[in-house]
Amino acid sequence: MDQFRSIAAFVLKSATVGLAAAFLLVYLVPGLLPEGHPARLSRPGTGVSTYASAVNVTAPAVVTLVGQAATGQPAGQSAALGSGVVMSAEGYVMTNHHVIEGKRDVRVVLPDGRSAPAALVGTDQETDLALLKIDLPDLPRLNLGRSDILRVGDVVLAIGNPFSIGQTVTQGIVSGIGRGRLGLSQFESFIQTDAAINLGNSGGALVNAQGELVGINTAFFSRRYDSEGIGFAIPVNLVRGVMADLIRYGRVIRGWLGVGTTTLTPAQAAQLGLNEEFGILVVSVQPGSPADGAGLRPNDVITHVNSEPVIVWQDALKRIASLRPGTEVVLSGVRGGEPFRVATMVAERPVPPG
Repeated sequence: MDQFRSIAAFVLKSATVGLAAAFLLVYLVPGLLPEGHPARLSRPGTGVSTYASAVNVTAPAVVTLVGQAATGQPAGQSAALGSGVVMSAEGYVMTNHHVIEGKRDVRVVLPDGRSAPAALVGTDQETDLALLKIDLPDLPRLNLGRSDILRVGDVVLAIGNPFSIGQTVTQGIVSGIGRGRLGLSQFESFIQTDAAINLGNSGGALVNAQGELVGINTAFFSRRYDSEGIGFAIPVNLVRGVMADLIRYGRVIRGWLGVGTTTLTPAQAAQLGLNEEFGILVVSVQPGSPADGAGLRPNDVITHVNSEPVIVWQDALKRIASLRPGTEVVLSGVRGGEPFRVATMVAERPVPPG
């Protein structure tokens, strides 16, 4: 038994010494690790030394869009419109709706110099996304990440063609998530970043340090019409859903009730004699809509959608829109000081004109 213990102690000591030696070797010579290995990118106390690996696997799929003004205007030379992202080997390219709106003869130019005319698959004004398709062999594409696991402080890279100077990469962090009520689009849940986003970056890629797409760059906030470190990107999880519907239906299918609402203010709650100061106030009901059929009327206060509380009108809009047409939804709230509860079938949200 004593001999066995001596052997075990020797093996354990040797393993510990070996691990320590291996750690020291990797620390001193990180090039021994495979390309892209997280430990190769940083050392304790020094932070990340390079994002070249992440750029190398993503930048080839970030393209420039060129085109001309809408039909009916004099023909001219094609100009850069913005950026786009190759989403699949089949040639689907995602960009912003506002990048290609009112434009014709749109072409996609790849970083390798190739170009191809772009066919419009569909647009979604309410998220400011548009899907194009090109026909070229051996297209690069990047891996799709997950925007729902992003954290404030995560490193991100913005890739696009700002001011038509050529493909540019800027680096920053996630400054905020779930940003809404900005007036940029109907359905807002933006990733905010301080990675510089300028004119021409719209439609380009926001990627994480592993080289995965986490968002489509769409706007920046500025009082001087240049970057001030407040940029916004559409989360890739939302992009996935819009892309799938545009490919399958040519439009995005969303739920709709046909009711106009506004966020309930404390003053309105007091005027209506409500005990709770949260909910949304019905201001209009479209004739013949599901809301009309359910008996909703102006001055009704909706506090819950399918038992989930709603605090601002955007909450209800998103929840109803996420339901497929034909799905039953239950609304509850207060009418004339008395609680009410109604159920109705969600219809398809009309596509905005234009």
